[in-house]
Amino acid sequence: MDPRAYWVGFNMVKGVGAVRTQALLDHFGNLELAWNAPADALRAAGLGPKAIEGLIALRRDVDLDKVFESVIAQGIEVILRTEDRYPKWLKEIAQPPPVLYVRGTLSLEDEWAVAIVGTRRMSSYGRQVAESLAAFLAANHVTVVSGMARGVDSVAHDNAIKGGGRTLAVLGCGVDIIYPPEHSRLAERIMANGALLSDYAPGTPPDSVNFPPRNRIISGLSQVVVVVEAGDTSGALITAKFAAEQGRDVFAVPGNILAPQSQGTNRLIEQGARPLVKLQDVLDALRIEQVHEVQAARDFKPADEVEAAILKLLGTTPVHIDEICAQAGLPIQKVSATLALMELKGMVQQTGGMNYLLGH
Repeated sequence: MDPRAYWVGFNMVKGVGAVRTQALLDHFGNLELAWNAPADALRAAGLGPKAIEGLIALRRDVDLDKVFESVIAQGIEVILRTEDRYPKWLKEIAQPPPVLYVRGTLSLEDEWAVAIVGTRRMSSYGRQVAESLAAFLAANHVTVVSGMARGVDSVAHDNAIKGGGRTLAVLGCGVDIIYPPEHSRLAERIMANGALLSDYAPGTPPDSVNFPPRNRIISGLSQVVVVVEAGDTSGALITAKFAAEQGRDVFAVPGNILAPQSQGTNRLIEQGARPLVKLQDVLDALRIEQVHEVQAARDFKPADEVEAAILKLLGTTPVHIDEICAQAGLPIQKVSATLALMELKGMVQQTGGMNYLLGH
């Protein structure tokens, strides 16, 4: 059986999230052993009675191999937190989702992403800002992330695509379920120009309790979060809270103090969010010149697998040669010689102390 099937299995057990998944890995070494473990061993690993009961019932009632085959047959990609293809910024948050389900494609370009979120009941002003910002980001090769909800979210996705850019939609249900249902055409366009993502197993219906937690993924995939309009109880405020906790830049669009759609954004500014005064502010926070430099550097064709492995590990933040060796699983002599050659080609740059980043 594909080892990822066991991750999918535990993802289907209520009460087993990032923390308990890691506890199982620490205790058993892999999730196959955990899946087949007796109740007393699961208790020793830290699972509570309800989670153990749910797991035992799932093992009894479900053919895990068939479940996994069904997921793959639907064209759904299963990406584990332990894999290199897992989104870079999301991996760095506290308790990243153990499993991501993806329909569409993720790209290295998505490392530079901005979340645009806001109310479902936007004003004409909110629509104008969301349209302009999404198109502006697309023109500057920045991926737009949102939640495919009615209102600001759908406008952001739509205009990123119209602008020729990429966009990612994070769902509060399984990626095989389109919600709201009237966004089925938008979902198809998103998959053709990015991806639908969820940490909920396929078949999970949209439920109100699912949406607040998924907002941590929206902010986690992004380096900057912009709240366009939000009422006092808007879910966009939850995204902003997650973003602040994750160390992301948070912008809020100033609005009419009498308009309900601006109560949340104005309060965010009062609490320390940056007011979005001009669209360029977002690119400045993103350090857009580095985006272009790294994209240009990635246009270099690696001469062999070693160069390819090193390029994949480097970005705009210096990485020590020891870390490169550990991540790539290569001996230091090989990595050192390859880095020296790549530096001559202009593919990488040494910043001192055997730290490297992508060349300019």
